[in-house]
Amino acid sequence: MQAVKEIRRCVNELGFKAIRVLPWLWELPPTDRRFYPVYTICADLGIPFCTQIGHTGPLMSSEVGRPIYIDQVALDFPELVIVGGHIGYPWTEEAIAVATKHENFYIDTSAYTVKRYPTELVRFMKGRGRHKVLFGTNYPMIMPAKALEGLDNLELDEETKQLFLEGNARRVFNL
Repeated sequence: MQAVKEIRRCVNELGFKAIRVLPWLWELPPTDRRFYPVYTICADLGIPFCTQIGHTGPLMSSEVGRPIYIDQVALDFPELVIVGGHIGYPWTEEAIAVATKHENFYIDTSAYTVKRYPTELVRFMKGRGRHKVLFGTNYPMIMPAKALEGLDNLELDEETKQLFLEGNARRVFNL
């Protein structure tokens, strides 16, 4: 309940646009019941729940970052907007499957430069996933200009590029 009260305060008093939780810090998968009050308040307030998907940078277990865990969360909270950061690597195809299945699940590219995007993510962005992938940097570890080096090599059409760089984030975060 303390977390719920703090989230409500942060959104209502400080103007937060989302809440981010890293399951690996707690060594708990996103399906753990202790996260459910956070999902409930985020859904109630209409703000996205942001989380890390994929392997961890720090020497912690990566298992809790498997994108497939989000499938159950999205089934339990279909109205909750969920943004999975770090593209889900090495389970990017799993992240794409979850994003395809669930209307309110999105993938962000934070912690990856354009040059490191997996082929399957780029293919998804160019097709049915054009409204499902958001640009991210992991600033200050990766500066925006560095993260975007090689963007033209992806050969995104102008609409897809605009959605990726700005439009999807504006929609998802109600900006």
